Amino acid sequence: MLETLLATSNDIVPLVLRLTLGIVIFPHGAQKLLGWFGGYGFKGTYGYFTQTAGLPGIIAFLVIIGESFGSVALVLGLLTRFSAISIGIIMLGAALLVHREHGFFINWFGAQKGEGYEFQILAIGLAIALAITGGGAYSLDLAILSSL
Repeated sequence: MLETLLATSNDIVPLVLRLTLGIVIFPHGAQKLLGWFGGYGFKGTYGYFTQTAGLPGIIAFLVIIGESFGSVALVLGLLTRFSAISIGIIMLGAALLVHREHGFFINWFGAQKGEGYEFQILAIGLAIALAITGGGAYSLDLAILSSL
């Protein structure tokens, strides 16, 4: 089971994919968990998710932790498939529950009331590719697998 989860090649493409997704998602997770980059931190985000957005507490917790630790795990290439799938699910939820009503496009010019879902589609695509390929070159998954 562990070998299946960690399985990957020494290919450079998954490295590029996981660094891209991990680096892009990290600030979003840091906003939610730590309050960095203008975020509200764990308490504020959890309160918004449970009270305003109406998410169950466990889902709010998993979103905050998934974006925060999942992005770091992707950068390190640790449990890449699990982390990518988790982030992909979070992005799907964000696209459907928050961004869908604002249409496809990101709100570049402030012409709409919120952001569209194009960012989430890109993140989901990267996550699916990583779920298929694993972490690739320079991943902890590969290092752990070769030591087994």
